[in-house]
Amino acid sequence: MSRIIIRNARIINEGESFSGSVLINGERIEQVWRGELPDGEATRAEVVDATGKWLLPGCIDDQVHFREPGLTQKGDIGSESRAAVAGGVTTFMDMPNTKPQTTTLPDLEWKLQRAAETSAANYSFFFGGTNTNFEEIGKLDLKRIPGLKLFLGSSTGNMLVDNPETLSLFFGIPDLLIAIHAEKEEIIRRNKAYYVGLYGEDLDITFHPKIRSEEACYASSSEAVELATRLGTHLHILHLSTAKELSLLDNKRPLSEKKITAEACIHHLWFDDRDYAAFGNLIKWNPAVKTQADRDALREAVRLNLIDIIATDHAPHLPAEKEGSCLKAASGGPLVQHSLVAMLELVRQGEFTPEKVVQKMAHQPAELFKIKERGYIRPGYYADLVLVDPHKEWVVSKDNLFYKCGWSPFEGQLFHHTVETTFVNGFPVYRNRIITEGHHGMEVTYLR
Repeated sequence: MSRIIIRNARIINEGESFSGSVLINGERIEQVWRGELPDGEATRAEVVDATGKWLLPGCIDDQVHFREPGLTQKGDIGSESRAAVAGGVTTFMDMPNTKPQTTTLPDLEWKLQRAAETSAANYSFFFGGTNTNFEEIGKLDLKRIPGLKLFLGSSTGNMLVDNPETLSLFFGIPDLLIAIHAEKEEIIRRNKAYYVGLYGEDLDITFHPKIRSEEACYASSSEAVELATRLGTHLHILHLSTAKELSLLDNKRPLSEKKITAEACIHHLWFDDRDYAAFGNLIKWNPAVKTQADRDALREAVRLNLIDIIATDHAPHLPAEKEGSCLKAASGGPLVQHSLVAMLELVRQGEFTPEKVVQKMAHQPAELFKIKERGYIRPGYYADLVLVDPHKEWVVSKDNLFYKCGWSPFEGQLFHHTVETTFVNGFPVYRNRIITEGHHGMEVTYLR
């Protein structure tokens, strides 16, 4: 097995920052040293000089749409996992709204096998709930999935779950995390009819947050929280986008005792509705990017631990699919290559500390989902690590994108941190803008 020492890094881990070195032995971390590397150790392994650089645990993204199968013109597991490791994301959880949807055991097994063949990062896949597939849940090995994804707003195909009896059945399953997309479909339809009635079908992007409004988000989230509280469900609210929804959360309990948890996404922490003028449909997501007050409240919620984790909702579309009115343009965009550097840019602006970023993008995703032996820089854990140069500026351009769709809302953005090397299970799969092809990640194991 290969032995690698990452020497003299600033290690950011478990709420502290210190100078030290890490020994990787094969797939795992064998030793973490504080201060100077002990005499003689450098002769026993390949040494990576990390002087002046930061060493972080690899990011864990709990919400991506890698588009395979059926939508591979936009992206696929191979292409988007390469983008992930180029951005310091070493583990991803993919969503079920593909073609076919991941709503049967054979569909889940197909994705797992495909990822084993093509994914540069570690992988797992949410199972999707529908109004008619409750019996499939009994066939699943819950150690192989992060949870059940339910769409409580409009979604691909028949994945809108709006039957109260079915919802109660799903929410009543012991030891199963329920992750939700929470937007109230009736309110969205009402808002759409109102604005179309006033202005016609050719609505520009500024109407998107009015149609998919704060009211639509809060109504759905609050109903889900009420049901989860009544049934004792672990409810995880994905891509929370409004200040009002924060009232549904608490930060008085440690994460291990929380039954209601929440995620914020990069786009809701970075953009606000003033940015529609410059970016248009490129920043059209569901839920919509909302006001500056919402964005600032979400940032504060991260600082106060009301928000538990930060993810991307990476959802690539072809450029042509992002064109047209706000009723026609596709919702979603590619983000997984730029999530860590975007958060570190907010660190530079004084919004967060590096320790907080690591907590929300590595430690707490591992804890929340009960991922086995990942998310920390600890002896015995898998060596999923990211080496960052905090002094190397770069500008996002089409030439340095790994996304199959070929565009990014961050094009032209100057970032002041560079992901230099990403280790996945001890192997430097990404180094100096080059992917080592043929090295694949591992299926994630969940402790249930």
